[in-house]
Amino acid sequence: MDFIRNFPFFGIFFCMSSGVINSILPGKWAKRVSLTAITANLAASVCVAYYTIKTNVSTVFIMGHHPAPWGNEIRFGILEGCFATFFCIIMLLSVLGGIKRLEEDISEKRSNLFYVMVNLILAAALALVYTNDLFTGYVFIEIMTIGACGLIVIRGEGRSLVASVKYMIMSLIGSGLILISLSIIYDITGHLLMSNIQETIHVMVENGQYLNPLTTSIALISVGLAMKSALFPFHSWLPDAYTYATSTSSAILSSLISKAYIFLLIKIYYRVIGIDIIFSNKMINLMFAFGILGMIIGSLRAIYQDDLKRMIAYSSVAQIGYIYMGIGLGTHAGMMAALFHIMSHSISKAMLFIAASGLSTVSGRSCKYTHLQGSAHRNKVAGIAFLVGALSMIGLPLTGGFISKVYFAQAAINDPSSWKMIITVITLAISTLLNAVYFMRAIICIYQPVKKLPKNIVRRKDYRMTFALLAFIVANIVLGVKSDAIVQLITFGLGMFN
Repeated sequence: MDFIRNFPFFGIFFCMSSGVINSILPGKWAKRVSLTAITANLAASVCVAYYTIKTNVSTVFIMGHHPAPWGNEIRFGILEGCFATFFCIIMLLSVLGGIKRLEEDISEKRSNLFYVMVNLILAAALALVYTNDLFTGYVFIEIMTIGACGLIVIRGEGRSLVASVKYMIMSLIGSGLILISLSIIYDITGHLLMSNIQETIHVMVENGQYLNPLTTSIALISVGLAMKSALFPFHSWLPDAYTYATSTSSAILSSLISKAYIFLLIKIYYRVIGIDIIFSNKMINLMFAFGILGMIIGSLRAIYQDDLKRMIAYSSVAQIGYIYMGIGLGTHAGMMAALFHIMSHSISKAMLFIAASGLSTVSGRSCKYTHLQGSAHRNKVAGIAFLVGALSMIGLPLTGGFISKVYFAQAAINDPSSWKMIITVITLAISTLLNAVYFMRAIICIYQPVKKLPKNIVRRKDYRMTFALLAFIVANIVLGVKSDAIVQLITFGLGMFN
């Protein structure tokens, strides 16, 4: 059973190798290799999650058996194992659900490049989850940035090119801030391994040394990762990127890439800086303020959209605001709620984008509301999946989104002395109402019966999309019904982060 400790490294290496191999393969073979790599990583991640739950300890794997500062480390506990499994599930279902549409959206010559990007992104996500080295984390941040940009631009259309440029500009600014932060941390501590940095920082804080550089580094890395994950007001790249990318690309961008960055930020807060230092730092209040503003402004912008994918994109701005609001509460309960919402939102958002693709396919390949009328009757599975995802975003009981909002409210109410309690509860209520406005409008539209059908309707069966959407529906309901067990795992995992 101890051999399982090698699986995180094998998974990252296998994904990277698959990406290299796919670059010289034709599209059909690249698809097979990519799906094999994702499935193998899913199986390995399940084993890692089972191993960590069984042993209930955080394991360090020293790569090459060379200790610090010459060697590199992978560290994993319950939280890492569960989120690695979760990211693999999201990737597999997103790719399966969008394969048919992907073959229509991009040329055969470019299809293998798409799967190269998919493998690089999954490898980067797993590395960000598992790494115990800050600079290794930065390297894979850049790999994920390149992969994400490739997903946006792969269609080769004018609007996707502009969207990719906007994404790259904002993302590189964020990368620059992160690199400056890491340079400061290395300068004041002399370490790159997370555990060593945390020990040194605690000693410095106790002795009152380098407090200003430390505060600066916390601010820079927080803002840098916030820009990459599209927290308001750094979200300007997001609507175009999600709207003009392929459906699979939009699902991966919204449900995996942005969430991997947020997971890394929480990991740095706990394992590098120290969560007590973070909770006492005023940067946490800035995260809270941006999260609250994102929840409201993202929802307001979503109301005025007449394109379904663009509406879902602005909804992501609001939902990312939820996560940062939970982080900004400055409590362990808020962090737990934020991590649970990462899972809930990822499943719902990927499902919504794949369902939107299915609805547009039977509506003349358009996502405009005027063309989508009655589309849920023409593609019943996509309509049901969109309905479930929308109700989860609104917060209907028995869905993952409802549980998220309950835990956010509990996290705020459990700290009645904080000025953030009233703001959180009021904003949750307002945001839920706004969510209902724009999602109910979309639901009414797709279920509204029409006499005149749009042109160029395609009615062929897509069994892979059907399977992916049904799996997303089941996963969302499981989050809503079996939330206690999941929350317990997240809570234990956070305890191992220290």
